[in-house]
Amino acid sequence: MPALKICGLTDLGQALAIAKLGADAIGVIGVPDTPRYLADAPRRALFECLEQQAPQLQRVWVVANANEGTISKGLSGVGTPTVVQLHGDESPETCLNLRQRHPETRFWKALRLRSPDQLHSVESYIDAVHALLLDAWNPDQLGGTGHRLPLDWLAEADLPLPWWMAGGVSAEWIPELMAQVKPHGMDASSRLEIRPGWKDLNKVTALVEAIRSSAEILADG
Repeated sequence: MPALKICGLTDLGQALAIAKLGADAIGVIGVPDTPRYLADAPRRALFECLEQQAPQLQRVWVVANANEGTISKGLSGVGTPTVVQLHGDESPETCLNLRQRHPETRFWKALRLRSPDQLHSVESYIDAVHALLLDAWNPDQLGGTGHRLPLDWLAEADLPLPWWMAGGVSAEWIPELMAQVKPHGMDASSRLEIRPGWKDLNKVTALVEAIRSSAEILADG
């Protein structure tokens, strides 16, 4: 069964509730001037509480084109992430440098695809990151748009790294998605929201149940 990440959390109570519902990872946005941005102090408080109460959960800090000093500061002290998701224009060289400087942290690289040909670029990240996150391109936003990648782009893809499916993930799409592609994980955000940063827990529950149900059907088949 693919793992599930719920991204763009801003509230500790929601994060704890989502952890209990069965999510495997929770993402917090560290990109200023975006709708789901969470500043340093509340992010650390949220991550520290999750570390204590849901230690099995991956704590994902989403940044974009952040400099080394910003990332190093975010990875020190209390309330640190277990994963840094690089959602900007970070090159393979930048990613590898960060991975070597911070060997205790996992690094994921988000690739926003405009065409299936861009899947060839994943080869250059093989040694640079631990996993990829594939998202739909949008000229105005880095993520959280709800736009979906065409599944036929990925149906025959044999990617050299673990990868997460992002963009428009919600319960009603899961049967079709899981019948056609085999991601290691799914990343859901905007289609679960009441407003940016605040999730509808009923939709989160439905998503968890849809993934489990589809996994059982595929296993039986």
